[in-house]
Amino acid sequence: MLRSHRWRTAANSAAYLLPQLRPGMAMLDVGCGPGTLTTDLARHVAPGPVVGVDPSEGVVAEAERHARDAGASNASFLVADLRSAGLPPGSFDVVHAHQVLQHLRDPVGALRVMRRLAKPGGLVAARDSDYPAFAWTSHRGTGASLDRWRDIYLAVTRINGASADAGRHLLAWAHEAGLADVAYSTSTWTFATAEDRAWWAHLWAERTTSSSFARQAVDYGVASPAELDAVARGWREWGDLADQVFIVVHGEIVARV
Repeated sequence: MLRSHRWRTAANSAAYLLPQLRPGMAMLDVGCGPGTLTTDLARHVAPGPVVGVDPSEGVVAEAERHARDAGASNASFLVADLRSAGLPPGSFDVVHAHQVLQHLRDPVGALRVMRRLAKPGGLVAARDSDYPAFAWTSHRGTGASLDRWRDIYLAVTRINGASADAGRHLLAWAHEAGLADVAYSTSTWTFATAEDRAWWAHLWAERTTSSSFARQAVDYGVASPAELDAVARGWREWGDLADQVFIVVHGEIVARV
């Protein structure tokens, strides 16, 4: 998961939000992970302060190192859950979450907290994937492996009470959270070059066998270790094929508080 987070930049993960950012804005990045996206966003609002919040102490330590190495002196980080972080209401011009709401049992509640933390006239922004809408080409039997991967992923997220199809629900969730002035858009990550395809495939091959997703799939009885190994092999075989394309679909919201 962290390998995927480190790849994220403002250009490839927050292009929908960039036109709204101005120098001097105060920004909160919810679920900041290792901080690559946070640090990149900090450049767009400098000298305004950017705070990244994440519940993992180790991940926040990595984010702090990344921001320091990148010279992002306006970025700081907090080890906390957004909902219990004790941040003052109305503190931020922009409250942003990337690929966070899909993992929560109460995404609407999280959006309510984000709304409270935004200043009047400020922005709440979120972007999330829609796994059932992902599309890919497949040849030489690899399609069955990737189909099975998605079935396993969706089953695990359902048991966890999460929403792998979060991208399509963001607009409704925002309205339920009390946000009225909401713009909804979509965008994609597209992996079509040999380099991008190999990176994406090997990342998911690793996650399929060596991550919390893999452990939960086995613990929940969704898949056996042998089946996960077979799916991982299918990912690697797919990544090595020429002319394959994988499209990751996202939904996005920008809401004015």
